[in-house]
Amino acid sequence: MNSVKKFADYKEEGHNWITLSTGEYYPDILTDACLLYEPVLQLFGQLLKVSESSTRLFLQISEVSEPWMRIQLCRAFRKYVSPETPVEMLKKKSAAKQINERFGKGYRPINEVQSSFISRPMPDEALCALLWEYKSRGSKGYDLTERFFEMIMSYFPELRITGPQRAGQDIKLSNVFKDYPNPQRPVDFIIYDTDEVTPLAIGLARYDGDRGGAQEDDRTGGYHNAAREILNYASETEKNLKVIFVNDGPGLLLGSMWRDYSTLEESVPEKIMVTTLRMIPDRLTYEWLTS
Repeated sequence: MNSVKKFADYKEEGHNWITLSTGEYYPDILTDACLLYEPVLQLFGQLLKVSESSTRLFLQISEVSEPWMRIQLCRAFRKYVSPETPVEMLKKKSAAKQINERFGKGYRPINEVQSSFISRPMPDEALCALLWEYKSRGSKGYDLTERFFEMIMSYFPELRITGPQRAGQDIKLSNVFKDYPNPQRPVDFIIYDTDEVTPLAIGLARYDGDRGGAQEDDRTGGYHNAAREILNYASETEKNLKVIFVNDGPGLLLGSMWRDYSTLEESVPEKIMVTTLRMIPDRLTYEWLTS
């Protein structure tokens, strides 16, 4: 146990221990982006023509039945009509009337929206490129989780790992432990012992791109809370549980992120591990999981 390197020990050469997700080049993406989003912009223009007000435009968008199309229309609405409205709120179909009541006074007038819309080419490459950015959002995190699952199954074929490998609902710990005190605590994976019944480790996996400032504090603060909650429960119920935080990406090299994660791990080193994918062969062992 004492010979296993700590997360802090990798900081000096941290750039060699992170995994970079591949990206896409501009303007190479424009052809595909325009093919994908031109139907969205055409429908947005049609709804715009028959809407007497911006609030009516949003109500019409909320009535579109196909979820993917409705979400893209909401994103176009936010760019053209209401940039201050959180896009997550705009996605809520059932809340359309309430959103109009709360934010409608700040909407750009419909005639100005129409004028701005027709001033742009069809398809509008700039807007298609912006919408394309949403398309890949979250995919780096999915890639990280999928690769982590593959590594666990390769290095520990006798163990079982559960959770969404890519998109999917998080595991609620109350569904695993009926007496868990926080019914809504979500986690990304659980590793079970060779009996496939006894949980050994509970974890979260995140890809850090270019986080900083308040986002950085929120992430590490949330991790501290999750680890404390899980380990307190384990202690009270006499369960031998570990907590694993799989984090990767260039965001680890920014600000105080590496130091904050090191502090988290060192708070209970025998129970908490923070690791990148490249560190797993060196650090994550069956002995640590079961100790």
